[in-house]
Amino acid sequence: MTKPNLTLTIAGNDASGGAGIAADLKTFAEYGTYGIAALTTIATMDPENNWSHGVTAINAHVVKDQLVTAFAGPKIGAAKTGMLPDADVVNVIADKMEQHRDTPLVVDPVMVCKGEDEVLNPQNVEAIKNRLIPLATVTTPNLFEAGQLAELGLLFNLEDMKKAAKIIHEKGAKIVVVKGGKALAGNEAIDLVYDGNEYITLTSPKVENANNHGAGCTFAAAITAGIAQGLDPIEAIRKAKTFVTEAIEAGFEYNEFVGPVFHSGYRLNRQDSI
Repeated sequence: MTKPNLTLTIAGNDASGGAGIAADLKTFAEYGTYGIAALTTIATMDPENNWSHGVTAINAHVVKDQLVTAFAGPKIGAAKTGMLPDADVVNVIADKMEQHRDTPLVVDPVMVCKGEDEVLNPQNVEAIKNRLIPLATVTTPNLFEAGQLAELGLLFNLEDMKKAAKIIHEKGAKIVVVKGGKALAGNEAIDLVYDGNEYITLTSPKVENANNHGAGCTFAAAITAGIAQGLDPIEAIRKAKTFVTEAIEAGFEYNEFVGPVFHSGYRLNRQDSI
């Protein structure tokens, strides 16, 4: 048996298991890659206070040491970033990825916790925009994040998404995926892909009463794993769209506050059809 391709997540921990490195590592495994992780934050949720979030940062020096360890092994097929606590951590990651330009990087520019509506750290937006976006093979902002990165404010429709994608691409990202998801009006979950030459619209039916906690992390992780497995980035994005849609369809209620996607949905659907 040949050695598996390596995938690296540089992200936060979600103790409920739906998002962050838990989502990433489960997705990597579903794709058949060997997942490794560098922890940047620890996110906690208080069930006695309406699931309010707490975010504890990992020191930038510790993040740097984790990355040194990660890159000391076999070649990493692709890496992704998720929740990053501050500009110091962003800079540490950018410095390391600049040393490994041959490792494709998927930047999931997480700016808020699920259920929250304030940017975790406004300085992060500038750091991600200036240091990580120029290194990104693919970046996967949602509507809010794309509006922040493109300096356009709130985005409301497909034309807004196209404007934002073009601006973000001009900042250096090779491929931009603006996730409309369930936020846009209509019955379809729409994501827009832009590679500098053409706009590609990916659609899937919206899942009613969706348990979608961790969908963004899972989508970015699936793209990362697809690239590590040798897929062209656009094809990796297409497969990731299907993967995360079926993970949402298989989602379940974790508690009264949150329902995560189930990362095995894609595989189990195909097992059931055999």
